[in-house]
Amino acid sequence: MPRGVRKTPLEKLQEELKEVQESIQQYKNCLVTLGEKEKDIQDKIKLEQFKEVSTILDEHEMSIMDLKELLISSKAD
Repeated sequence: MPRGVRKTPLEKLQEELKEVQESIQQYKNCLVTLGEKEKDIQDKIKLEQFKEVSTILDEHEMSIMDLKELLISSKAD
C-alpha cells in the first residue's frame, strides 16, 4: 500500500533545520522568562533585607538618619 511521496534528503534536512530553529526560539523565550524571574527574586531579596534592617532599627529605637550618621562616623575612623 503506497504511503505517499518519499521526502528527498533536502526536504528532510529542511524539516530538521526548522525543528532546530523552533527549539532555539523556545529556549530563547525561556531564557527571557527566567531572566525576568531572576530579577524579580533579587528584588524580593533586597526588600526582605531592608525589612530586616528596619526591624533592627525599630528594636534599637533608631531612625534612618541615626544609622546614616553611625555609618558615616565609623567610616571616618
